[in-house]
Amino acid sequence: MIHKLPLLVLSLALWLAGCAVPSPPATVTIASPAQWQAPLPHQGRLSDLRQWWQRFDDPLLVTLIAAAQQVSPTLASATARIEQARSTQALIGAGLRPQAEVAASTSRGRQTTLIGAPLAMLSQARLQASWETDLFGGIAASSNAAQARVQGAQAQWHEARVSVAAELANHYFGWRSCVALTDLARNDSDSRRTTERLVRLTTQAGLAAPASAALARASAAEGVGRLTQQQAQCDAELKALVALTALDETDLRQKLLSAPAIAAQIAPFSIASIPAQTLLQRPDLYQADRDVAAASAEVTSAQAERYPRLTLSGSIGQLNIRSGGASTDVSTWSIGPLAVSMPVLDAGKFAANLAAVNARYTEAVAIYRAKARQAVREVEEALVNLDSINTRRTDLQMAAQSYLAVFEASDLRHKAGLSSLAELEETRRSLLAAQTLQISLQRDGLSAWIALYRAVGGGWTPDGNADCTPDRCKP
Repeated sequence: MIHKLPLLVLSLALWLAGCAVPSPPATVTIASPAQWQAPLPHQGRLSDLRQWWQRFDDPLLVTLIAAAQQVSPTLASATARIEQARSTQALIGAGLRPQAEVAASTSRGRQTTLIGAPLAMLSQARLQASWETDLFGGIAASSNAAQARVQGAQAQWHEARVSVAAELANHYFGWRSCVALTDLARNDSDSRRTTERLVRLTTQAGLAAPASAALARASAAEGVGRLTQQQAQCDAELKALVALTALDETDLRQKLLSAPAIAAQIAPFSIASIPAQTLLQRPDLYQADRDVAAASAEVTSAQAERYPRLTLSGSIGQLNIRSGGASTDVSTWSIGPLAVSMPVLDAGKFAANLAAVNARYTEAVAIYRAKARQAVREVEEALVNLDSINTRRTDLQMAAQSYLAVFEASDLRHKAGLSSLAELEETRRSLLAAQTLQISLQRDGLSAWIALYRAVGGGWTPDGNADCTPDRCKP
């Protein structure tokens, strides 16, 4: 009966395996709309998206993005997480292979209690090997979970790369827009001061009321204040660029000022008309999907803890004894024992662990579905903003041209004494507002394209980039 006990244990284990609760699915379907509700931009090519910044024909922008990605703590953290995930994968994978260790020892003493017995030297070396057979796939499931974590960490690195590029580009275009607004404010300030000088001379000659001179001085002061405020905003954008790139501020300022002063042209690209195709290009969604797969595998691994463990061990040894001028060598070897262990009473440890991994799986599924909904929202919002900007661009351009013609006519009439200063200032404010909106619209257009770039994954695809590493996937 004693000899049949291992067979009974194995039979019980196989019976338990047949009664095992199936693991939750490693992939989860998400409901996505059949098509985008907002109009799609049908320009450009999707293949250009990964190197999108180079299409702006702005070498400084490309240089600054590379510098920001080089020193980004976010990218450094993502790289470290990849290495941590790989180390964990290697550690778990080692459990599927046999383990071996070498031990050696030596001692000197008497081998008997008899008086006069010679001293003896005992030397021993042994190779001990063991192997746990993964009968129920618990170790393999843990290895699969670790592999999914590695893939998720790699996707997270791509997400960080895209985020850094987008943040740098937003500040860079913000600085360019700020410079354009500063030039506009400077021209407006110069115009107001010229008007103030002419009105002062007219007032001194007794041809204008003192109230007109006061209004002109107020207008000139307002222009100077607007210019000062705009210059401060440009300095703030510069500080942000310095922080992102870790470049010397003086050197960066010189690079920015020496770069061409023309506004960057929008480099459009196309996106898939089917949302499901676009969502597959987002590294954050791929990471969430890998988290679901990892959590599913961890449930399988936790379930395997209730079943028996089968371990085989063996050793090879060499023993040498020297005593009284004689030397004796003894070789030993053994195979076994073939040990079977099975949890019986664990004070609820297994149930608690299984409940915890099931909860993590539920959380991973919820996060995945939430990210999918957020992804749809981000793409739709970016598309709506782009369509609105494209619709408003022509109207704002016409408004700015019309207000300019009105201001020039009003200025000529004021100089000829045919209109009041209040009328001139009103047309000036209208012109300034229209020109400011025109520059801001161009900035908003670039921001919308950058937002769409981030929303569709920045050119990342699971098939093309999932196995990339920071060393092999340079931006």
